[in-house]
Amino acid sequence: MRIALALIAILMAHLCPALAEDKAPNGPIPRIPRTELIPLSTLTMSDEQFLKGDANGKAATIAAEFRIARPTGRQPVVVLVHGSGGIGSNISMWVDELNGMGISTLVIDGFTGRGLQGTNTNQALLGRLNLILDIYRGLEVLAKHPGVDTQRIALMGFSRGGQAALYASMTRFHQLWNKSGIDFAAYLPFYPDCSTTYAEDTTLSASPVHLFGGTVDDYNPLAKCKAYAERLKKAGREIEITEYPNAQHAFDSPLLPTTPIVAKDAQTVRNCTLREEPRGMSRSLLNFVERALPGSESKRL
Repeated sequence: MRIALALIAILMAHLCPALAEDKAPNGPIPRIPRTELIPLSTLTMSDEQFLKGDANGKAATIAAEFRIARPTGRQPVVVLVHGSGGIGSNISMWVDELNGMGISTLVIDGFTGRGLQGTNTNQALLGRLNLILDIYRGLEVLAKHPGVDTQRIALMGFSRGGQAALYASMTRFHQLWNKSGIDFAAYLPFYPDCSTTYAEDTTLSASPVHLFGGTVDDYNPLAKCKAYAERLKKAGREIEITEYPNAQHAFDSPLLPTTPIVAKDAQTVRNCTLREEPRGMSRSLLNFVERALPGSESKRL
């Protein structure tokens, strides 16, 4: 956990070096950040609709919590996106850590406004790609906010949210759905699902992509993300991957035990290979959703 925090601190310091001292131009970091609750207008749609650019989804309003770390000035922001269990203790931890560094945060809740508590036991309750649309809608709000430095917005996501944070970097998806006029300065997916091959998924944003995963994660195996990284490398676009030895899924959750626990009835696609073919359609080439194996630390997904 300390390694993860230190590494993110380095990345964030690179994005916003002026925040290293309390005497930065924007003034001292307040003890309690100011909070704005922001409604995000979005859509609930199938993955097929998302892939085809079909905007005839069901209108939805979801919530985002914007915590402004400093009292004045345009500030760097990290957008955080939860996993299949909804907003958990790891999100709160990262918010406190980032705010303490003088970095504002926007936490997007993609479930509550849609009447969901989680998708752990039934991933079909919400299409995987909906969270990417939510991310872009959040970026539209930040692009217009007077307290945001639009050149210094990073994206972090975890598990299902990590998958969204990873593929939100695809140029094709930006062209279809990102109406903000800006891009993220960095994409930081944590233990994402990399089982799906999308059309044009080796054409990414020019911003850096840094993926974090545990070597013994049996819910979203890191091997599949490494295979995707190899495809990117062959296409001339690399991502950086940090591997944590002996780390399970959701390794950054402060409330999970240090020994693995079984997430009963949790669904995973670790034994699946999914490919979009033809463009706009996703289908399984091997198996349908499998149950999580014993020993999977996947309580917060």
